Order: sequence, then structure tokens, then C-alpha cells
Amino acid sequence: MKQNIFRFLIVLLGFLCVDKALAVDLTLDWSASASPNAAGYNVYYGTSSGTYLYKVDAGNATSATLSNLTAGVTYYFAATTYDGVGDESAYSSEVSFIVPGILTMNSAASPGGPSPLQFPVAPGHWYEVQASTDLLNWASIWQSDVVASNCWMQFTDPAAASYSSRFYRLVLH
Repeated sequence: MKQNIFRFLIVLLGFLCVDKALAVDLTLDWSASASPNAAGYNVYYGTSSGTYLYKVDAGNATSATLSNLTAGVTYYFAATTYDGVGDESAYSSEVSFIVPGILTMNSAASPGGPSPLQFPVAPGHWYEVQASTDLLNWASIWQSDVVASNCWMQFTDPAAASYSSRFYRLVLH
């Protein structure tokens, strides 16, 4: 029962933050093509490796901002160069990125045990998990180091069993 309460609280917080979590923007930068015929760049992306459902024409800029990416989802990106008549190069090497901005709770490793919190992180930032019993007063209960790579991170609250209910939030620094 206690585990279900914790899970409900995480889901509830997820719904309270849904607008913020679903509208993530990501800016991609790349080096200019050495080809004298390069007139512009197309950025392709999707949620399956090698399958690109979306295309953004970046013109001759060497960066593009992609909007409304979903937090917690892994996106795969590749780019092409095109010339003045629109002929495109082959795809660049593919890169992937897990969009930060979501906090999930997994099942406990043992019955009655604490449930681990899991969240994607972005390089160059550090993260803080805060806890509250009333949604008004928050205390920091864990902090990461500055993250070096884009991956999923996990935290399990060792004091969870001491509370009848507890709320969690993730802070990006």
C-alpha cells in the first residue's frame, strides 16, 4: 500500500508539471561543411534509430532549435548538406539524446522497500532531489556531481520508510 502511495505522488507531480515537461526545446550545433557547393543543412530526427519522421531545414545556419520534444524520450538525429539545386548528401553519423525533464518511479527491489526514482540528465548540469511531506516545505535529500554525459540517473530514498507519504521533485542546476 505504501509503495502505491509513493507511486501515486510521483504520478500526481508529473501531471502538475505536464505542460513544462512536454514542451522541451533542444538546440543542435554542428561544424560547417567544407564543400564549396554547400547551400544549407537539413536536420532529421525521430524516436527510432535510423527512422527520421521529422525534418527541419536550417538554411545555411550551423545550428537549429527543435521544439516540443517529449521529456524522457530518446531522440535520434542526423543531418544532410544540400546544394543550390536541392541535391542532398548522405546522412551524417547519427547522434542520440535523452530529453531531460521527467521524474519516474520504478518498482521496489523488494516488497515494502523504497522505490527508486529515475530521470534523464544532460551533460554540464548537476541535479538535486528534494522531498516534502506537505508540498510547502522542501528539503534537499540528494545531489549529483556535474554530469558528464546524457543518460538515465537513479536515486533511492533511504528514509522513505520513515514517512507515511512523501513528495519528490527534481531540480536542475
